[in-house]
Amino acid sequence: MIILKQDFFEQECSTVAKKLLGKRLHCRGKSGIITETEAYIGQDDPACHAAKGLTPRTKVMFGPAGHIYVYLIYGMYYCLNFVTEKVDFPAAVLIRGVYVDKEEKHYDGPGKLCKFFEIDKSYNGLKLGIENNLYLEDENLNVDYETTPRIGIKVGKDKYWRYIAKF
Repeated sequence: MIILKQDFFEQECSTVAKKLLGKRLHCRGKSGIITETEAYIGQDDPACHAAKGLTPRTKVMFGPAGHIYVYLIYGMYYCLNFVTEKVDFPAAVLIRGVYVDKEEKHYDGPGKLCKFFEIDKSYNGLKLGIENNLYLEDENLNVDYETTPRIGIKVGKDKYWRYIAKF
């Protein structure tokens, strides 16, 4: 079992987003294969939460790579992100889809997968790792993918930073 370490997340955000496809997400005794990601890169990306600068909400994104960024949308759905790149450069990968092979079910949305894994704001700011009950494993799957514009946003739609695994 190869657990992803901090140095994996210190790469450029869109590179990490692509490489996360096919990795196994473990949380609370459940696991699934990541099938879809989106990259949000820096203050020049208008769709990135950090586009307006450092705030209490975005503080995690300005911190070290390999940390968890969780936020709430529509007042009811949590979204799981992993911080990438270097300190003071806010970038994170949103996990949009996971295939749970034990159930043969695809959770195709960030809210659905957070509900399944019971991920909430209590994970925000934690370092990815077994000790925090949320970690990623590399099973050496070679995954082809397609690239599309990001979805569910109003600005930054010109960025083709959404990655979908093709199994």
